[in-house]
Amino acid sequence: MKTVKFGVIGCGLMGREFASATARWCHLNADIIRPEIIAVADINPANSEWFAKNFPTVKHVFTDYRQLLDLEKIEAVYAAVPHVLHETVYTDILKAGKHMMGEKPFGMDKAQNDAIIAELVTHPGLMVRCASEYPFYPAMQMVIKWISEKRFGRILEIRCGFNHASDMDANKPINWKRQASMNGEYGCMGDLGIHTQHVPFRMGFVPENVFVKLSKYVTHRPDGKGGMVPCDTWDNATVICDVRDHTGNLFPMYMETKRMDPGCTDNWFFEIYGLECSAKFTSLNPNVFSYLVPWGKEQAWADINIGYKPMIPTVTGPIFEFGFTDAILQMWAAYMSELEGKPLFFSCFTPEETILSHKVYTAALESHKHKTVITL
Repeated sequence: MKTVKFGVIGCGLMGREFASATARWCHLNADIIRPEIIAVADINPANSEWFAKNFPTVKHVFTDYRQLLDLEKIEAVYAAVPHVLHETVYTDILKAGKHMMGEKPFGMDKAQNDAIIAELVTHPGLMVRCASEYPFYPAMQMVIKWISEKRFGRILEIRCGFNHASDMDANKPINWKRQASMNGEYGCMGDLGIHTQHVPFRMGFVPENVFVKLSKYVTHRPDGKGGMVPCDTWDNATVICDVRDHTGNLFPMYMETKRMDPGCTDNWFFEIYGLECSAKFTSLNPNVFSYLVPWGKEQAWADINIGYKPMIPTVTGPIFEFGFTDAILQMWAAYMSELEGKPLFFSCFTPEETILSHKVYTAALESHKHKTVITL
């Protein structure tokens, strides 16, 4: 099987998920070029040790990512680094002429995103995408299919979000995602928001204006050394936008990003309500496609257990369950398929869509500051 030689910059949680996906490439029943990790870079050598231990293909381990980029045999890079580093690391990857998968929000702020996009424009031959896994669940793919088939008629409302409860523990030690100097002023919107935008943006639901409700509940957290330090990012956000359906009718779209949502270990959801029918998906019940078709005055929700029927076929039988690691594999298979130029029903989040994302969240900060609706 043909391979693409990869480097990984940032060997934490998501870097390891990518590596695990490459190890499961034989799980795919499609002929897709395989990523092969040959080099890793992380400022913490302990993070890199896991790669060297588990992947014999890893021949180069660096603490300085620039050394990784100097390797001519590296063809593509996955970069999973703190937001404050996005502009520097991403533009360096592009200047080195490497294909790239980056992490959200693709720049800590709009200025960083602008710089990354400006560099990308000078390298039109590179395949660059932003990681977003959840739309690849088979049940969510069914919702996407129904949207593309315009089954909903006039759309009344869309609600989508990515919420969790990991910060409900006020004694949880702080990390970089809870510090504006590292995470950015967007707070939870920057860290979680692209996950909420992937489906609506791809389906053509472009916000015309923005109004936001931002909440900050925990102002200080333990520093892990016996002291307390400021926790200065937004904990929860609800962004409200006016968008138009395929007939031009205006409707509201709500995008939630919450770090403090009681009961949500990890909940990505999408709900669409229309005059002809409605549908919804939640990762809390990840194999179920829920839909509603009106019977005149009566309505009732119906649930279908979709099972293991992903966009890109695998060896797993359709009666089994689909999970997050499967979604990671599907996302990477989609990326590699795009790299080969193969057509896809649904593909990864694009740099152009990150531009719209930053436009929305920059407007959201203005909305909060002035307590008003911001027109895009």
